[in-house]
Amino acid sequence: MFKKFLRKKPTARRPDTVSSVDVERYCGTWYEIASFAPKEERNCRRTRAEYTLNSEGYVDVKNSCVQRGGRERSIKAKAYPVEGSGNSRLLVRFFRFVKGDYWVVDLADDYSWAAVSTPTSRSLWILSRTPYMDETLYAEIVERLKERGFDTGRLVRTVQRD
Repeated sequence: MFKKFLRKKPTARRPDTVSSVDVERYCGTWYEIASFAPKEERNCRRTRAEYTLNSEGYVDVKNSCVQRGGRERSIKAKAYPVEGSGNSRLLVRFFRFVKGDYWVVDLADDYSWAAVSTPTSRSLWILSRTPYMDETLYAEIVERLKERGFDTGRLVRTVQRD
């Protein structure tokens, strides 16, 4: 009877990242196409991230969305490339003490879309340079991620229109 309480949580697998990311090309605006719907983004639509390379060598981040009632909500952060990762792994610092990992696990050759996760694979975002993505392309990206072991059934499409 108590065995079910003693079971360990399944260990999440560590995802592979792309070999390298050109940070200057990666900077700009990204629109969230789908994600594992983090609780911070519930009740949000038109979710996007803006990355700006600054003169100090890190990336200024602004994540924003529009909540019910039309109010925009945003949070700012700083992202630092992890040494030896080819810039495919970033440490993102919100406020002064809250940190998160940002791993680019798939990326279009032309930087038109990206898939981002964390070291535990418990988070996943599909991003695009445009607010809408061709359905065939979206299905191809989801299939690629599924083949790599991501639980793509958890993906929730992000509403990018009012």
